[in-house]
Amino acid sequence: MHRLTNRHGLDLPAIGLGTWPMTGADCTRAVHQALELGYRHIDTATAYANEAAVGQALRDSSVPREAIHLTTKVWWDRLEPQAMRQSLEDSLRALGTEQVDLFHIHWPARDWDLARSIETLVQLRDEGKARCIGVANFPLGLLRQVVEQLGAPLAAIQVEYHALLEQSPLLAFARQHDLAFTAYTPLARGEVAEQPAVCAIAEKHGVLPTQVALAWLLEQPGVAVIPKASSRANQLANLAALELRLDEQDRAAMAALPKDRRVVSPEFAPDWQA
Repeated sequence: MHRLTNRHGLDLPAIGLGTWPMTGADCTRAVHQALELGYRHIDTATAYANEAAVGQALRDSSVPREAIHLTTKVWWDRLEPQAMRQSLEDSLRALGTEQVDLFHIHWPARDWDLARSIETLVQLRDEGKARCIGVANFPLGLLRQVVEQLGAPLAAIQVEYHALLEQSPLLAFARQHDLAFTAYTPLARGEVAEQPAVCAIAEKHGVLPTQVALAWLLEQPGVAVIPKASSRANQLANLAALELRLDEQDRAAMAALPKDRRVVSPEFAPDWQA
């Protein structure tokens, strides 16, 4: 499987399993099944309330823990140093592991001590509780502050990214600073696959529109995807997107799609233009 690596020690399979909003036994079954099918990248978060279910799947699986890249995240209301430490300890306990491979700040907070939070994030990495660290849902200005002003050794950023949302400035910055760029909601909750142009490309190649949407992302340098999938058929289809090769005509059609559709923007979201 194609992997993203960088100077911060990241070794990230380019396609992973997103687990939100799966919980309980359904989540355990889906994660266990994905591991048996060949997935080696599992994405979870404290806010998903499914870390224990993911941990159960890890224990049930025949795949050794060291072969699995595991990402989790701390919620925006727990970014004070001690609260962040406790959040990660709680995550490690629920997941049944001594270390996660990537630990993200899930969302930036408002009126927070950014420097102290980032300092704690780095300390948790240095203490071995997370192999690598990153941030999610940070706009370009805030990411620039963390990387260039605070000098944080971030390995990755995770944001909404799909064929209907422009993220070129953020992606260019990530490449400049050797950050992996993980695209969540890579199908825009089904909207990309409903586009006539995407359906036409899928028909041309004899594949699913969802596979076209994922292949468009996966062929971009430094980009990983974490589509949520619970059924065996969808998990297999998403994996197969790694084998799809788009041509220049396909890329031109994808580039021509509108790029202003953001589907995840809660009331506590940052100013995306900041």
